[in-house]
Amino acid sequence: MIKISIITVSYNAESTIKETLESVAGQSYSDIEHIIVDGDSTDQTMKTVNSFPHITQCISEPDQGMYEAINKGLSMATGEYIGALNADDKLHDLEVIQKLVNEIEKDQRDLYFGDVRFVNRNHHSKTLRYYSSKKWRPEKFGWGYMPAHPSCYIRREMFEKFGDYKTDYEIAADYELLIRFLHSNHASYRYISQLMVDMLPGGKSNQSIRSRYILNKEIVRGCRENGINTSMLKLGLKYFRKMFEYIPPAHGH
Repeated sequence: MIKISIITVSYNAESTIKETLESVAGQSYSDIEHIIVDGDSTDQTMKTVNSFPHITQCISEPDQGMYEAINKGLSMATGEYIGALNADDKLHDLEVIQKLVNEIEKDQRDLYFGDVRFVNRNHHSKTLRYYSSKKWRPEKFGWGYMPAHPSCYIRREMFEKFGDYKTDYEIAADYELLIRFLHSNHASYRYISQLMVDMLPGGKSNQSIRSRYILNKEIVRGCRENGINTSMLKLGLKYFRKMFEYIPPAHGH
């Protein structure tokens, strides 16, 4: 049986983390290791976390931000594949991990990814934006596109060989990591035609014009550090294309 590790990083997430934890606890697949890395929350987050017996490892202590916290989780993970599920996201349904494992068993690639959607904060059945990774290819990194990171499950050996998330990135360490794995080190990958994660709007990269500027600046840096030629102007073109993600797909998700 293939063990899957899921890392959830949290900080003062009492209003959302219960649904995150329920979505993992209820999975039909049994060999899941759920690791919680909390940044010393001052609200009721840890009280909620401690009420879920399925959690295998949990720490709560100050950290230097999300990426240092994920790296702590990576150092604790023992699964063959590792994914990150934020404390305001949830697995789309209770079969997500079983379907993922079915795909892994076919060809044992280094990395798998699928689709995610942003849902209405009050009505989770309403899709605000659908992000499909179906047409993604490594050559799209330079245009500002990456596979949907919350849907990525990565073979643990990849982190051991090629390193963890770079903590000197504020917003785009996940982008840089995927460039490093998929472009620079030619990790094998496969897209799974599956909606994997429901996300609430308002992530760090979309909070303000300033955060979008930092994001794009860090994407340019991540590309250049890994030998991809791009520019702020080139990345700016993606915002014209992005509007099409707000049209729900025809296949009824």
